[in-house]
Amino acid sequence: MKFTMSLGSAVYQLRCKYKHGPRVAHWRDVVRPRILQTAPVPDTTDLSCEIHVLTSAQDHINLLWTLKSFYRYSERRYALCIHGDGTLNHEHRCLLQHHFPAARLIDRVESDAAMAERLRDYPRAAEFRRTNHLAPKVFDFIAHLQSERMLLLDSDVLFFAAPQALLERIENSDYRLNTVNADVASALTVEPEAAQKLAGVQLIPRFNSGLGLIHRDSMQLDWIEEFLAMPGIVGHFWRIEQTLFALCSSRFGAELLPTEYNVRLDKGLNGAPSRHYVGSIRHLMYGEGIAHLKQQGFLQSAV
Repeated sequence: MKFTMSLGSAVYQLRCKYKHGPRVAHWRDVVRPRILQTAPVPDTTDLSCEIHVLTSAQDHINLLWTLKSFYRYSERRYALCIHGDGTLNHEHRCLLQHHFPAARLIDRVESDAAMAERLRDYPRAAEFRRTNHLAPKVFDFIAHLQSERMLLLDSDVLFFAAPQALLERIENSDYRLNTVNADVASALTVEPEAAQKLAGVQLIPRFNSGLGLIHRDSMQLDWIEEFLAMPGIVGHFWRIEQTLFALCSSRFGAELLPTEYNVRLDKGLNGAPSRHYVGSIRHLMYGEGIAHLKQQGFLQSAV
C-alpha cells in the first residue's frame, strides 16, 4: 500500500512538473534559479516613488526576476518594501535582503499586531485582513508607504524594456490619477451597477491590481470600510483585493495604462515593455519571459 501510494505520488509530481512540456520545466527549474547568482541591486532609496510587493516562499524567486528586470530596464532606483505573507523563513528573508540590501522587509506576523491596532475602528476591514491572505496589499502597503506614490507590483510581472508610459506618469508631479494595467476582462466581486447605486462609484472596467501607480490618498480606510459593506463584495479570494483597489481608484480618479501593458492570454511579447503573467499563463513566464530575458543577456547584466 505504501509503495502504491508513493508511486502514485511520484507519477502525480512528474505530471505536474512536465504539464507544459520539458522546455518549460527546463526554464523554470534549471534557468530560473540562476537569478540567485546575479549581483545585488544597491541604492534603492529614491522615495519619489516606493515599490511595494507581497511575496511568499513559493514566489520569492519569481519576485527576484520581477524586481531585477524592473530595476535593470527602468534605470530607476525607487525605494523598495517587501511584505512577506507569513511563509517566508529566515533563509528566504536573508536571500531577499542580500539581493536588495536597502529594502525594508515587513514580516506578516510582526505586522499583524500593528495592523490590528490600525484597523481597530474598522471592523469589516479588520475581518477582511484577518481572513484573506492578499489583504496586506490593501492595508499594509499603504500603512508602510514612505512616499506619496506607490508602484504596485506583483511577482508575476517581467520587464523587457523601460516602461516609459508608466515611468512618465509616476514622475509627473502634476499627474494625480491612479493608473494600472488592463485585465483581459473585468474580474471584480461587484457589478458596475451596484458600485454606482450603492457607493456612487463609476468603476473603471478591466482594472487589474498587478501593475500600476497608486497614490497614497486614494486608499482611504473610511472608503474601504464603506465598500466592504456592499452585499456580496467578499467573494473570490483574489478578486476582492483587486475590487477594493478598483473601487478606491475609481472614486479617487484613475485610468488604464496604454494597451501595450494589457494582460493577455496569448503567446508572444509583441514588443511590450512588460508582461503580467497571470495564473493561467504562468508557464509562459518561464518558457517565454525568462527565456527571452536570458537570450538578451539579462543574467549577465541584471543590474
